[in-house]
Amino acid sequence: MDSDSAADGFTAMGSTARLDVLRALVRAGPAGRPVSDIQATLGIPASTLTHHLKALADAGLIIQEKTGRSIISRANYDQLEALAAFILSECCSEEGRNHG
Repeated sequence: MDSDSAADGFTAMGSTARLDVLRALVRAGPAGRPVSDIQATLGIPASTLTHHLKALADAGLIIQEKTGRSIISRANYDQLEALAAFILSECCSEEGRNHG
């Protein structure tokens, strides 16, 4: 993952509402949740939720699939793991260096 892709992912998570939506989808597991269920659980107006889901999907953080008359949203665990790995990849690489 490059810095631009990581920045896009972290930017998409950069609001309380989007983070709440993403965390709800992570909790749901691989089966995901219908958009109507997310709306009812989080109390986000439909038009606002659609906007947040689009931002998360555009950043690759969620995957959406139409199933019959419902849209199921799922966390994209591969992308979320890649973001975590990106931010932690240089963990402690400067530990022990003299900063003075």
